[in-house]
Amino acid sequence: MFENLSDKLQRAFKNLRGQGSVTEENMQEALREIRVALLEADVNLNVVKELIEHIRERALGQEVLTSLSPTEQVVKIVRDELVTLLGKDTARFQFASRPPTVILMAGLQGSGKTTTAGKLAAWLQKGGHRPMLVSVDVYRPAAREQLRVVAQSIKANIYEGDTKGEAAGTPLVERLAREARREAVITSCDTLIVDTAGRLHIDTELMNEMAKLKAQLSPQEILFVADAMTGQDAVRSAQAFHKQLSLTGTVLTKMDGDARGGAALSIRHVTGQPVKFIGTGEKPDAFEPFHPDRIVSRILGMGDIMSLIEKAEEKLDKRKSEEFARKALSGDGFSLEDFRDQLRQIKKLGSMESILKMLPSVGPFAGMQQMAGQVDEKQFNRVEAIINSMTPKERTHHEIISGSRRKRIAAGSGTTVQEVNQLLRQYAQMRKMFKGMGKGGLLQRRAMGMLTGMKGR
Repeated sequence: MFENLSDKLQRAFKNLRGQGSVTEENMQEALREIRVALLEADVNLNVVKELIEHIRERALGQEVLTSLSPTEQVVKIVRDELVTLLGKDTARFQFASRPPTVILMAGLQGSGKTTTAGKLAAWLQKGGHRPMLVSVDVYRPAAREQLRVVAQSIKANIYEGDTKGEAAGTPLVERLAREARREAVITSCDTLIVDTAGRLHIDTELMNEMAKLKAQLSPQEILFVADAMTGQDAVRSAQAFHKQLSLTGTVLTKMDGDARGGAALSIRHVTGQPVKFIGTGEKPDAFEPFHPDRIVSRILGMGDIMSLIEKAEEKLDKRKSEEFARKALSGDGFSLEDFRDQLRQIKKLGSMESILKMLPSVGPFAGMQQMAGQVDEKQFNRVEAIINSMTPKERTHHEIISGSRRKRIAAGSGTTVQEVNQLLRQYAQMRKMFKGMGKGGLLQRRAMGMLTGMKGR
C-alpha cells in the first residue's frame, strides 16, 4: 500500500538532498512535487492545500534555517504533519462499562462490511473477548448466510433469529437487534457486532433505519467500513454517513491493493473521526489497528519495524526460534530439518514481499524494499518440497547425500538436480556463516560494539 505516493515523495526528498542548503526557491520546487504526489494519490484537495501550507510555514521558518541538516529536517516536518493529519495517537477502541459493548457496522454494498465484521470478531477474540455477531440485513438472505459462514470459519458466536413469515423492514431489524443483545447477555458475550444492510448509495430509508438502530442500541462504536481503492468516493460516503450517524471511526478495507492511499490520508480530516483499523487481505487475520506514525513511516520509506516485531511475537514460536539460534551459533550448526522449520515460521508472517516492505530503506536495509516485487514466493515451496523428499537421516547428515540420492530427491520433489545442488550449497554457506558469527563470541562482540557506538553518539 501507498507505493505510488511513497515513490513520488522519495523523489522529492532526493532532489532536495542534492541541494547544499534549503532556500525558498528549492523548497518551493519540493513543495510543488509533494503537492503533485498527494493529488495523484487521490488525496482530498482541501487536505492537500492545508497540509502544504503547514509544511511551508515550518520549512521556511527558523526551524529549518538553523538546522545542521536542513533537508533531513524537512523530511521530519513532512512526517510530523502527516502524522498530525492522520491523528497522532492510535485510536482507542471504546468498551462499555457494562457488557455487552455494541458495535454498529455501516457502509456501502461491496465495501467488505460483512467480512470486516468477522475480522473484527477474530481480533477481539485474540484480545480475550467473547464477541457475538448478528446480521440485521433482512433484505438480502445471502448477506445473513455470508455472516453465518464467516462466523463458523473463526468459531465465533452468532445470533441468527427466526425471520420466517415476517415481512422485511425496520420492525424486523429492530427485533433481531433487540433479541441479539439479550442473547449476548445470557451467553456472557461481552461484545455484540451488528452487521447492517449495505447500500448501493446513500439511501434515506435505510439511513433512517440506521438512526433507529442507534437510538435502540446506544452503540459504543459506529464504524464506517470503506473500500480504500474507491478513493474520494469513500471519503464522500464517510462524510455523508457521519452527518447522519456521528461515526466513531472508520475501517479501511483492501489496503493491500491501494497503491495511492488517498482515502486513508483524507478520511480523518473530512469526518474528524479516526481510522481505527485496516484490512490488508482476505484472511481473517489480515486485519490490524491503524497506527498513524507507523503508516507515515511506511509512506516515507522508514519502514515499520514495530509492526513487524509485533507480528513476529504473535505468529512465531519463541522456543523454536531460540533453539534454532542456539544450534546455528554453536559448533555443530543446524540441520536441514531445523532450516525447514524456520522457513515454515517465516511463512507465518505473510509474504516475503510484505515483510521486506516493512524494513526501512536506509542503512543495512537499503534497497530491500525495492527487491520486494522480485521475490519468487514459490521458491520457498520448492525448498520445502526438496527437504521433505529427504529421509530423516539425510536431513540430519547432509554430507551423505550422494549423486544418486540427489536424483531421487529431485524426482520426489518435482524439481531438478541443479535445484537440489543449489539448496545444499546455500545451506552449507549459511552454516559456515552462522558458525563464524558464533565462534569466539564474535556475535557478542559485534553487539557490544554497536551498543558502544550508539552511546557515543
